[in-house]
Amino acid sequence: MLSDVDRGLVILLSTADGDKIRHSELFPVLRAYGLSVERTVEVLDQIGLVEDDRIPAFESWLERSLADLAPAIHAEVEHWLRTLREGGPRSRPRSPETVWAYLRAVRPSLLTWSERYDHLREVTRDGILAVIDALTGHERHHTLSVLRSLFRHCKKTRTIFRDPTARLRVGEKPRKLALPLQVEEINDVVKVATKPLDRLVVVLSAVHAARPKMIRELQLDDVDLGNRRLTIAGRTRPLDDLTHHMLCDWLEHRRTRWPNTANPHLIINQQTAMETGPVSKVHLTDSFRGHTATLERLRVHRQLDEALTNGPDPLHLAAVFGLDPKTAIRYADAAQRLLTSTAEEQDPASRDEPKGQNRP
Repeated sequence: MLSDVDRGLVILLSTADGDKIRHSELFPVLRAYGLSVERTVEVLDQIGLVEDDRIPAFESWLERSLADLAPAIHAEVEHWLRTLREGGPRSRPRSPETVWAYLRAVRPSLLTWSERYDHLREVTRDGILAVIDALTGHERHHTLSVLRSLFRHCKKTRTIFRDPTARLRVGEKPRKLALPLQVEEINDVVKVATKPLDRLVVVLSAVHAARPKMIRELQLDDVDLGNRRLTIAGRTRPLDDLTHHMLCDWLEHRRTRWPNTANPHLIINQQTAMETGPVSKVHLTDSFRGHTATLERLRVHRQLDEALTNGPDPLHLAAVFGLDPKTAIRYADAAQRLLTSTAEEQDPASRDEPKGQNRP
């Protein structure tokens, strides 16, 4: 990679006409020689010799997605999406993925309204109900939330007179009862974890209840092998023997495979070894695709097992795993329901006994 970047710099700098090199000019040159555009641009950008004249992907996506809307609706929706992406006086910027998901949820409705109306102010409460009544489950919940975001923005910017989604309650999404994994399901995922990375990821999920995002963001400085301490999401915890062993295996593999990387993250791959960012979520979860015991299920199983073993105490769960109060209460409630159902199964006569009578 170093050799290819060096070669690319020689080619570009020897043929440059001005003080800076446009991205649109260097791209075909490097591609013709099979050289890395991204890495070469990183070096040129560091020394201030590249001019990025590319059209941002967000702009081209926005233009394509809103092309079929009525002009006034187009303008209102575009302003809403840009505010989501860039943030506002009282709102934080959202990721491109979130903005894409928002538009994807309401675009069919916007196309339908564009055939009937010129402005979003013409959309009534009945029109909103017609959209959400045709949906069920999570899709209905999500679409209504996005529509509320859109029309609240339009009301705030005074492009509509009345918010048709006002007093339409999204409601709390019904949650399924969390169930522990079966031993066979856990054994299946343990069998496929043959690489040092996969074994480490399984341990961090199943022992420390770490989310994939937390695992991806772990830094080398978060691991203290000498004092046997590990810091996950700002919370320091002791290292058990199994986690200590898996960390040592992974760090040895990491040093052998990428000895000169400058990436500070604990987990890296061939791509991120030449960068400083974390690996993708897919890189962690790909090995366990198709198995019941996913990393998320292993995390839930660990927290539920703690509640079943030490009692459904939300304060204990919050202290051990750093859960927020609502999440801790939800796990404690799930554990209590499981313990109650187990007790009833073991003593079925107690369910049919009239209250106030003692059993012989």
